[in-house]
Amino acid sequence: MCQRLNQMKNPLNVLPEINFPLFLAPMVGLTHLALRRTVRRYMPENTQTLFPTEMLSTKRIPAQAVGRTPETFRDPEELDLNVQILGNEEKYVVPSLKKLEIYGARAVDLNMGCPVKQALRHNYGVSLMGDPNYAKEIVAMAVANTKLPVSVKIRAGLTKDEDALLRFVEGLKEAGASWVCLHPRLAEQKRRGNADWSQIKNLKKNFSLPLIGNGDVQIVDDIHAMFDQTGCDGVMIGRALTARPWLLWQYGEDKGLPAPVAFKGQKAPRTGEEEACAYGEMLIHFMKDCQEIFEAKDAFKRVLFFVNVSHSWLNFGHPMMLQIKKQKSVAEMIPVVEQFFSKSGLSMTKTTDLRY
Repeated sequence: MCQRLNQMKNPLNVLPEINFPLFLAPMVGLTHLALRRTVRRYMPENTQTLFPTEMLSTKRIPAQAVGRTPETFRDPEELDLNVQILGNEEKYVVPSLKKLEIYGARAVDLNMGCPVKQALRHNYGVSLMGDPNYAKEIVAMAVANTKLPVSVKIRAGLTKDEDALLRFVEGLKEAGASWVCLHPRLAEQKRRGNADWSQIKNLKKNFSLPLIGNGDVQIVDDIHAMFDQTGCDGVMIGRALTARPWLLWQYGEDKGLPAPVAFKGQKAPRTGEEEACAYGEMLIHFMKDCQEIFEAKDAFKRVLFFVNVSHSWLNFGHPMMLQIKKQKSVAEMIPVVEQFFSKSGLSMTKTTDLRY
């Protein structure tokens, strides 16, 4: 194995096979099999990390044919899934964990960061941060009922109170959480405003528990900056990886790691123009994977959502989106994308449009 890989820090000591510190964030409607395939193409050769599923409800998992639903489709070689679950009731969580073990999950992530109204109404997601003792009990219950590592994804909380955040994470640690991922925005912020990376730094200073930082990572310089400024063990990237999955390649290249197998002998795209060209190639590849994996109607819906999210990083991305929306199938979308990316003047940059 590459000597530089041997020198890299293992971000999650509980999983010795993990040798790459970047992670795709779990996202509803996005982190399905097609996106995981897409992101995997840009992993440096011989590297391994964890990949998420979409957020799964523990009220539904016990009655589902896990592995046969669009949200749980997986490739046979996917032995690195960190399945994110939403829920708080033992009667649902425990049978869900047993099913996920059979499914082949490598780890389970408890969502305590989702700020959407439906989660809040059921006392799921970030609402659990309002009751530290209850959250601690849920983690302890999950840990006691599975052989899998249990991680927890959290936000900065319901109100800005860094002492309360420290106490909350202390409870997670005592309950047996294997690691924590912090997105340092308050619940009410959703994706608005700036992520406060100083809170990641403060958690890392106070706990030996492996800590993954998340929030406001759009370009490779942001990855380096988060590591440098916070001391976190890993960096989790969300919607930016729908537009720039080669961030993994760029970071690996910066660290002297080999190119991904699919791009052996090549350099990662770096300029705005190179990235725009890479985006077009990636989008067509993603569309074809969706055609292969999903029923036609579901593939169409998932491609539309993917482009709706990722186009914001591309100049002239909005006109492309409008053209794609006029089509009636993924098969009709592909030549539209090919024609669009035959033009000159396309480039990628940072975006402030993260509403979707």
